[in-house]
Amino acid sequence: MASPWRLEAGALTALALPMIAGNIAWAGIAATDLLLLGRLGASAVASGALAINLFNALLIFGMGLVTAAAPLIATERGRRRHSVRDVRRTVHQTLRAAALFVLPAWALLWESEAILLLMGQEADLARQAGELMRGLQWALLPFLGFTTLRNFIAALERPVWGLIIMVCAIPFNVLAGWALIFGHLGFPALGMFGAGIASSLSSSFLFFGLLAVILIDRRFRRYRLLGQFWTRDRERHRAVWALGLPIAITLGFETTVFNASAFLMGLIDRDSLAAHAVAIQIAALVFMVPMGIGQAATVRVGLAYGKQDRAGVGRAGWLALAIGTGFALMAAAMLIAFPRTLISAFLDLRDPANGRTAELAVSFLGVAALFQLVDAAQAVGAGVLRGIQDTRVPMIFALIGYWVIGIGVGVILAFPLGLQGLGIWLGLASGLGVVALLLVLRWALRERLHLLPHARSA
Repeated sequence: MASPWRLEAGALTALALPMIAGNIAWAGIAATDLLLLGRLGASAVASGALAINLFNALLIFGMGLVTAAAPLIATERGRRRHSVRDVRRTVHQTLRAAALFVLPAWALLWESEAILLLMGQEADLARQAGELMRGLQWALLPFLGFTTLRNFIAALERPVWGLIIMVCAIPFNVLAGWALIFGHLGFPALGMFGAGIASSLSSSFLFFGLLAVILIDRRFRRYRLLGQFWTRDRERHRAVWALGLPIAITLGFETTVFNASAFLMGLIDRDSLAAHAVAIQIAALVFMVPMGIGQAATVRVGLAYGKQDRAGVGRAGWLALAIGTGFALMAAAMLIAFPRTLISAFLDLRDPANGRTAELAVSFLGVAALFQLVDAAQAVGAGVLRGIQDTRVPMIFALIGYWVIGIGVGVILAFPLGLQGLGIWLGLASGLGVVALLLVLRWALRERLHLLPHARSA
């Protein structure tokens, strides 16, 4: 018979691979939006970037909130393998929490032009960004709904359908954008507003596509997710917010620190900002892998936590950390060995005008190679702690690591000590390192800290 460790490794890998591929597909959808806007001109790309950054700040916060569904459902399934009612309760209340968050978010995004003007952006760029946002902001609710359903099927350890729907959404997004931005297939040319509407339609495609699968598939249909949807459930609603809000704030700290780093790069010079944008894109693509492993680990740890299986919790968590850091070592080697090859996907290295930008990007990727290990450790570490429903203290770790250490060290190294962009990247690495160390240490001390108060030893 296979050992428990081998069985756990197989289950974790089978769950993580579709999650990783789905994360990459999500990045592909975002990339197609910018590619289409590029055909409208440089100002469209610049204004689109402003709008998308503002939208993503709220989207990622909302995604953190609905992430609560995964550990709650996994724990319930660990406690009672064939539970239906409690799983349905969690899905319903997570969707309600998303709707409550979206209402004020919509009101804020409606004023995007005014917000960008207050931030000192050029008036024409702010106007175009506001035009895009009038169509894009409606994507928020269906995408959070899709994320909730994706967490539901992931907690049931059947994440492949989420990947399939996301892959299908890529050509749909391209076709909708091509038709609505440029006026094809009988539609008027709506320009920036059309790009926003296309993204909202694509998010609706994701939500209704996955919902259709859940309603048709026999193994999902038994949960009757549309049944008793309007029943009030204050206890479960509070549980979603209690677990999800710290995750949302944590992701908010992480996202905004990278936004702040881009702003700091802009204070140095244009080449540093461009090199930073290229290096961050490469690092973000690599990060999709440990992020997917962390998402899978949340489910696997949550299942063992629900069973009150102390040994199972440990196996799932330590295996996820080992796999995540193992990948990080390979990714670091790739970034060190082939930096210019990776950069050439974004910059024409034969153009002398890009020479300084490329050299800066190479130096930034050198730092990115160094922090691959800690970046993977913090992503997976957060995931395993979410599996045991520990989210509040990791939120404090994120505040200290990202904003006090990361930005603080980066600013000191970049400006008073004169390291400029390299200093900012070293600051980001130090912040990630502190967060990773604190998260892994908390995981290692989980029993001493009484994070598993009711778990049995085997």
